[in-house]
Amino acid sequence: MDTRGSGFARGFARILPICAGVAAFGIVFGALAVRKGLAVVDVALMSITVFAGTAQMMSLQLWAEPLPILALALTTLVINLRFAMMTASLQPWLAQLGPLRAYAILFFTADENWAVSIAEMRAGRADAWFFLGTGVALWLAWVASTVAGAIIGAFADFAPGRALEFVFVGVFLALLAPMWRGHRDLLPWAAAGLSAWLAFRALPGLWYLVIGGMAGSLVGAWSDARR
Repeated sequence: MDTRGSGFARGFARILPICAGVAAFGIVFGALAVRKGLAVVDVALMSITVFAGTAQMMSLQLWAEPLPILALALTTLVINLRFAMMTASLQPWLAQLGPLRAYAILFFTADENWAVSIAEMRAGRADAWFFLGTGVALWLAWVASTVAGAIIGAFADFAPGRALEFVFVGVFLALLAPMWRGHRDLLPWAAAGLSAWLAFRALPGLWYLVIGGMAGSLVGAWSDARR
């Protein structure tokens, strides 16, 4: 098991290549946010305290006057419900820390560092301090890039291209590759993808994120129990 310092440093370094993709998305978000009427300081405070790129981007789609507070809150809740399932898998690392430190560390949870940390967990090479290192690196990259994007958007005619909107998709696909364990993963992955697609077609809003995650988790748990 890593010590606090070495685990944090190794996690921080491990996630740096992925931070580049996150930063590209952050610049786009910052530029779009100021076009919606947010000030640079508003963008900074949102990224510092919320730290949820997908939820922040979706909130921009609802941003209007008067501000639809209830719709924004429900949208953010639905999008981020997936973290309840994802972070449960980190229990072997976090249980030893106590509730206060564990929940403080979980603030830095993102899809990217969760995937990297799960891969490390399966290899038996990481602990909670590794996870914290990855999260802090992503948080710094996200805050810095969104503020940079907001400054660019405030003083320049910045028009994000369609290709940049798929930065996160490319990052997620790259993260999935090392997590593949062979045919045993085929069924839960297929269940997650199919159920998410069906929910996307049949239900309004962003419930497909939750339904896809729950379906994949349940099928994965059932498959592991059979073994």
